[in-house]
Amino acid sequence: MPIKTVLQTKVEHISILDEHGAFDAKLGKDLISDEDVVKLYEHMIVCRRFDEIAFKLQRSGRMGTYPENRGQEAASLGAVYALRKDDWLVPCYRENPGLFWRGLPMEYILLHWMGDERGNQIPDGLYMTPQAIPIGTQMLHAVGLAWAGKYRGEDRIACTFFGDGATSEGDCHEALNFAANLDLPVVFVCQNNGWAISVPAKMQCSAPTIAQRGLAYGMACVQCDGNDIFAMVKVVRDAAELARRSHRPTFIEAVTYRLGDHTTADDARRYRDAAEVEMWKKRDPLIRLRKYLVDRNQWDDEKERSLQADAKEQVAAAVKRAEEIAAPRTTDMFDSLYAQLPDQLRIQRATLRTASLGQDPSQLEDTGTEFSRELKASASSRTRSPAGRG
Repeated sequence: MPIKTVLQTKVEHISILDEHGAFDAKLGKDLISDEDVVKLYEHMIVCRRFDEIAFKLQRSGRMGTYPENRGQEAASLGAVYALRKDDWLVPCYRENPGLFWRGLPMEYILLHWMGDERGNQIPDGLYMTPQAIPIGTQMLHAVGLAWAGKYRGEDRIACTFFGDGATSEGDCHEALNFAANLDLPVVFVCQNNGWAISVPAKMQCSAPTIAQRGLAYGMACVQCDGNDIFAMVKVVRDAAELARRSHRPTFIEAVTYRLGDHTTADDARRYRDAAEVEMWKKRDPLIRLRKYLVDRNQWDDEKERSLQADAKEQVAAAVKRAEEIAAPRTTDMFDSLYAQLPDQLRIQRATLRTASLGQDPSQLEDTGTEFSRELKASASSRTRSPAGRG
């Protein structure tokens, strides 16, 4: 039998604004307005300041741990800028710039890392899930959200973020398989930052790109410069259009780098070459975007000083809100369980006693409130025999 080729494909790499400030005017045409480029740069500066202060909060014992986003700001920010406000964001833990751009108050991230669960209570209307700490699990959540949206006939998509290390997890491959086989509108954004804690990306994937892993599932795949906000906007906008038009998923590999440690519990100097870090510092997404603005007379030193002062104030205010939040109440654990709390749990909430004790009206403390009297009356009526009822 003759030999024939059954598959021949390619993975493109997209770069529009390189590390030297060179801009591809053809690819970048009308991607981002001049006004929005300035806003995006300003936002990245605030997020960089947030990272610096969060690091200091941990080092001073005011926060448990923290994973820096430094060096990766363009990846999530460019993606979220390209999406609609009602598209689902399903992050891991290095997407602060994108989450803040969508409208998540900065103190929510601080509360999360301070161990306060209220940091995970996403405000209504933001269409995002809390940060996912287990590696790769959030990808399945994104698939479920996209599947639900398609079932309901909604015109929104889901975009999930994960690292290079997550592509070695079974959850990742299950998510890719489901999304492709069921024609689900999901954008998978892999932030390949070079390291999965101390394991280099080359040990996660021996292929030339991580993006090509999506080829096995028959989905569109592309690699881009993850430190180039223009490239991120283009590839995510293209992927979102495909998802809305054809309900097809896309795998995006955003090549970036974490300039800091994996978390504040890590010391990357033990496994990472200092020369490599210095090389990537020159590819910093903030540096190249500022150069782009300066070259077009849209930015100067005076604006930079003003922005830095404003960023300092914004982050300080967020820290103040996080640290001065009222202490949680014991009854808070009941408040998000049901839309309407069942009587049995209402009794537990009022008495802070188990359901079995709550059935005995003699054990219900009368606090003198109308609610406590209602509970006693309700419990009493359930314990009276049918013959004793009038």
